[in-house]
Order: sequence, then C-alpha cells, then structure tokens
Amino acid sequence: MRYSVLAYLLPILLCSCTTTSSENKMSEANGNHFTGAKGEVKLITVDPGHFHAALVQKFMYDQVDSVVNVYAPAGEDLKLHLDRIASFNKRADDPTHWVEEIHTGPDFFEQMIKEKPGNVVVLAGNNAKKTEYIKRSVDAGLNVLADKPMVITPAAYPLLKEAFDIADEKEVLLYDIMTERFEITSILQKELAQFPDVFGKLEKGSPNAPAISKESVHHFFKEVAGKPLIRPAWFFDVNQQGEGIVDVSTHLVDLILWECFPDEGIDSTEVEVLSARHWPTTLTPAQFKKATAGQTYPDYLQSNIVKDSLLDVYSNGEFVFTTRGVHGKVSVIWNFEAPEGAADTHYSIMRGSKANLIIRQDKAQNYQPTLYVEPLNFTDKQAAETALKQALEKIDTKYPGIDMKPSEAGWEIIIPEKYKNGHEAHFAQVTENYLKYLTEGAIPDWEKQNMLTKYYITMQAYQKSQ
Repeated sequence: MRYSVLAYLLPILLCSCTTTSSENKMSEANGNHFTGAKGEVKLITVDPGHFHAALVQKFMYDQVDSVVNVYAPAGEDLKLHLDRIASFNKRADDPTHWVEEIHTGPDFFEQMIKEKPGNVVVLAGNNAKKTEYIKRSVDAGLNVLADKPMVITPAAYPLLKEAFDIADEKEVLLYDIMTERFEITSILQKELAQFPDVFGKLEKGSPNAPAISKESVHHFFKEVAGKPLIRPAWFFDVNQQGEGIVDVSTHLVDLILWECFPDEGIDSTEVEVLSARHWPTTLTPAQFKKATAGQTYPDYLQSNIVKDSLLDVYSNGEFVFTTRGVHGKVSVIWNFEAPEGAADTHYSIMRGSKANLIIRQDKAQNYQPTLYVEPLNFTDKQAAETALKQALEKIDTKYPGIDMKPSEAGWEIIIPEKYKNGHEAHFAQVTENYLKYLTEGAIPDWEKQNMLTKYYITMQAYQKSQ
C-alpha cells in the first residue's frame, strides 16, 4: 500500500507500498534539465536515519515541489524523521508546508529505483549502504544530494569513483553536503588568506607544525531544533556509521582544500597521508540509554563492549597529510556531552608568512566561533593594522559590517549577528547552492575533482590508522 500524509498529521503506517504504472514514469516526465522553474525539483528521501535529512527541509525552496517521497524501512528512524518535518510545518515562525508520501517495506530501495517519483535523491542516514545507494541512484538517472560521508571503507571507494563517472555519462549531478563552508568564520579565514599584505604566503609547514590545522569537537548527546537529539543505536556502530576519521573529518579536509587552494581541483596524486591514529570514546550503559532514548546494546555492538559493560566507539581520529607540499592536520573528537553552556566546537589555525588566522570557540569566546588575526612581527604593528583595515574594507563589499578590535596577540574580527545563522541553517544554503548547479546543468570541475580527492584522503587516513 502507498499513502500520502501531510507531515503535520503523522501517524506512521508500518506497511509495504506500491505505486501505479503512470507514477513509474514520473521521472521521465520530469526530466533532468532544470530551468529554475517553480516546483521542478522533486525530492526523494531514502532511509532518513540521520537528522541531517530533515534539515534539508527545514525551509521551503521555490524550485522544490512541496511533495516529498520518502522510501525507508518502517520503524523509529522513519518516525523521528517525520516528526522533525512535522515540527517544521507546525512552527509559528516561517512554517513549512511539506507533504510527505511514505513508502515502506523491506524492498524500499528497489521500489524507489523502480518507481522513481522524483529527480533528486536525498541520502542522510545509515552509511553502511550509502555508497551502493549513490551508485544505483545515478545508474537510474537520478541526481543525488548526499550527506557526508559518501564512503566509509577503502573497499567501497572504487564504487564511488565509478558513480562519479556514471553521473557524468548520464548528466546527473552528484554532490555532498558541505555545510561548514557556510560558517562565517571559515569564510573570512579563507578571504583574509587572499590578502598578501595581511597574511603573506601560506606556509608549507611540517608534520609537527602543519600550515593549517582543523579540530572539531562533537557530542553524542545534544539538542537539535530545540529538542534532545535521539541517536539510533546503529550510530554507535562504526561498521554502519563509520569511524570519526572518515565521518566528520570529511568536513575538515574539505575546508583545508577549499581555503588553501580556492577554486583549484586537486588530484589524488597531489596528496599524501603521512600519519594517522584513532581511539575510542567509552560510554557507560546509562549514557548509551540517554543518547538513544532508553535502548540497550544491540547484538551488533557486543564485540565493542569492554569491562563493566562499557562501550568503545572509535569516533576519534587525527591525521596529517600534504597537498602540493602543504602540511595539513585534521582532528575529530567526540565526547558524550558538552559542558554547561557549550556546544560542538571548532578550532583552526592557518599559518602565513606575515600572520596566523585563528578560529577559537572556547569558554573565553562564550563558545561562539571567533576569528583572530595574529601578526608574527609586532615591531611594525601600525603597518599590519593598516593592511588589515584595507582588507576589511574590500571584504565589506561582500559582507557589509565586518570590523576589527584589538586582542591580546593582534585583532579579533567583529562579525555582525546577521551572519551567524548556525549549523542548521547551513543545510538550506548548501541546498540552494545545489539547486543553482542543477539549473546551470553542471557542478564546477574543481568541485567534482576535490570530492573524490577528499574521500581518497579520508580512506588513506583510515587505512593508516588501523
């Protein structure tokens, strides 16, 4: 049985679904040539086990039809996804009006491939089969917008490469959701690195003192959209979610390539992973129950249980790699819960011959990402200050209102609140960017090349860490 449900009227019918033959031909009628017309993009959400799938729909888009077909196994993951969409529809401020058409059953993916009731597949959930889902979706002539990571094991990397080749052949767009490029401090770190009078030249660095380092701290228990985030039990299984070294690190590698080599495609032959390590976060049974809303350890986690019923999750990792001789370092750390008043945090340093550009997000910054410019030579502070002011005047044409004030080792960049829209809003910005690419009919060559190279780097880091 197939059914339609307004996302604000949700009981979930746990049943298998079928569609009519006329609906089987819908994607052929829709086509893959986009003009930017209202409602021409029709989303298909597949197995939305991660809250990122819902965040793609936190806002409406003129180009996207309000009806979204969801293909997933019946169960708690699906219910949580629909509940999130319902909350967006019911909110008082700028409510959405999505209509979710639900298709359940053990063969949900085969059903989707057969019926194709849309033209863009959204993937954000259990990563165990994600690379296969990507490959088969582009095989079927469907565009794909996928949450990171697109691949979690080196053995699946060739399948991802093949998917990109097929996407080119079939003229469909395969793209991953890189939200961190829309964080204003990262944007301004990249912008200021383009001013030689301020930054100088990017250093090459060394394994012990990389030219650019990025560290991300996350938490298993936190709030999303104002409510406690319920994690599925499989999120703690690295065979389904992926280790931290191949998951969140995707964002950090992406930022390093994007900031150090803007608009340049990096080939996999131009990168090398020098060292890598991984280590577990250990959870108590009580912490696991809190994060999963009362679940106990399923059978597939038993091999990760250590003494006293503690659960080891290999969610932490770091590695050093070079890109065209420039040393970069990536660190991903997962704790159970943030301190009072804190949240997920990001630290980054970009070393230039004249100054360092540093993002800090600790207690001193009230746990808000803050960008600092710290010159290496303070003997000519006036010249450095003048250069920074001139750079900000030019940046002001893109981001009006950016300013500066003295800090202990240089200057803090003052960023108006209007640019601090937060992680959840960045999903809409990524989606809008993807819609633009659909209308243009192509993803820039450097973007496509760097997606593959990015995952090549994380796969090499994974192998070295083992």
